[in-house]
Amino acid sequence: MQEKISIIVPVYNAGAFIEETIKTVLAQTEGNFELILVDDCSKDSSADIIGKFTDPRICYIKQPENRGAWAARNRGLEAASGRYISFLDADDIWVSDKLEKELLFLKQHGAGFVFTGYEFADEYGKGTGAVVKVPDKVTFKKALNNTNIFTSTVMIDRKAIPDDLIRMPNIKSEDTATWWRILKAGHVAYGLNENLVKYRRSANSLSSDKVEAVRRIWRLYREVAGLSVPSSCLHFCCWAVTAVWRRLRF
Repeated sequence: MQEKISIIVPVYNAGAFIEETIKTVLAQTEGNFELILVDDCSKDSSADIIGKFTDPRICYIKQPENRGAWAARNRGLEAASGRYISFLDADDIWVSDKLEKELLFLKQHGAGFVFTGYEFADEYGKGTGAVVKVPDKVTFKKALNNTNIFTSTVMIDRKAIPDDLIRMPNIKSEDTATWWRILKAGHVAYGLNENLVKYRRSANSLSSDKVEAVRRIWRLYREVAGLSVPSSCLHFCCWAVTAVWRRLRF
């Protein structure tokens, strides 16, 4: 396992955004990485756009069939040769020193799992000024009340956290399910409270579907966290208060 960062990006019909996303990775001040782009059978121009890049650090993988982001990320994990894993969604944007700062932060804290703050952006990638701040540490208990670990901000040390915990399950909100599983195993997530990522959010994104969000979080409490109905209700109320506060603020 090489001392480099493996960046895993699931790609599905991301032609409108993937070029900008790739460029923000190639512009990173920390250059010891491999960029693994896993195409989940896109039907648009995604593959053609990716094919224009000749940087040897880019690895393109085409899935044999469309299975979803969870499977694409797991395929990327299988192909990853780096010690450190970073996840990036195909429409999100990194600040140029994101990897450098986060890797240093991980090493300084001797951490296996770190994440950063981020800023909401419009469909054009322009920051809205709404910045999400993150706590110093998140344990499993704290994570149940606040889903503030955003996928495109995460970095994981595979020497500290085994791949079987990093692999994502076939469930909606598979990323949150994965973070909970890692934390439930006794690990702690350390937060770097700096805005290093732009989260491109459109009006019709999955996260904007409030009814679906409620269903997803309830299923996570019952099936992933393994909580009883009363305990799920308690944590759900805490989550709902936080979600409403965030919506009013952002």
